[in-house]
Amino acid sequence: MNTVYSAFDMISEKLMGWYQQAVLLLPNALVALIILLIAYVLAIIAAKTARNILSKFLKNVSLVRFLGALTRLIVILVGLLVALNVLKLDQAVISLLTGVGILGIALGFAFQDMAANFISGIALVFRDDRPFKVGDVVETAGQMGVIKEINLRASTLETFQGQWVFIPNKQIFQDSVINYSIRGERRVDLVVGISYGDDLEKVKRVTLEAVQSVPRADADRIDLFYEEFGDSSINFVVRFWVPFVAQTDFLAAQSEAVMKVKAAFDANDITIPFPIRTLDFGIKGGQTLSEMVVNTARGNH
Repeated sequence: MNTVYSAFDMISEKLMGWYQQAVLLLPNALVALIILLIAYVLAIIAAKTARNILSKFLKNVSLVRFLGALTRLIVILVGLLVALNVLKLDQAVISLLTGVGILGIALGFAFQDMAANFISGIALVFRDDRPFKVGDVVETAGQMGVIKEINLRASTLETFQGQWVFIPNKQIFQDSVINYSIRGERRVDLVVGISYGDDLEKVKRVTLEAVQSVPRADADRIDLFYEEFGDSSINFVVRFWVPFVAQTDFLAAQSEAVMKVKAAFDANDITIPFPIRTLDFGIKGGQTLSEMVVNTARGNH
């Protein structure tokens, strides 16, 4: 029985000691809470101020947004450290930082893809040789469209059909990227077929004259090359360059070229043939066309 009373007294003394420590710590806890609230408010103000100032000097929206978020995080961390110091938890801070370091290593292995996307996102934001910027027309990861946002985890691309595609930054660095906007111009390749009976020199002259009249086409960089003898036509490609800002610039030039080449061919009696298929009934074991017609007529009678 004495053992039970001794245990009860020991527990009571321990609880009383904790209570006394809590009472003594209460003022510091209130001060620490106030510090955290002030730090949170200051973090929001500092982040907004940083974005407003940086936006006047930097045109990269993603970079401005990232630096604003980084400012907010730093202010909050400083407030947290001050609050822990008020609570006399300096040793706990050291232990916490050590634990965070070990946890960070473990999480790094567990979330390698997320970490790779984050690092790739930083590279897309900060590097001068990044493959694209917001507003560029690009083709990557099997998608083509306009870059709308570059975030730390993924970049947002709007296709020409209006869908928004979120592409992980890691995939962008692993795959090839075609940037159609970086040169400010784009080449239109128009494939055409003409009949075997047309004069090739005449066709070349008429086609080049037609393409030269396409609005905004560079008249000094127009090429025409005959490529092959097709099944029912001789095929060639005519290539020309136009200024490029949006996809509609390319499509409008291509459409205009088709109309002008067609009109020029009609005016000069140049034929764009329909597909032609020749049927040979005279092969070994078969029938000629005349024999087939006769046999069919006899069968009907």
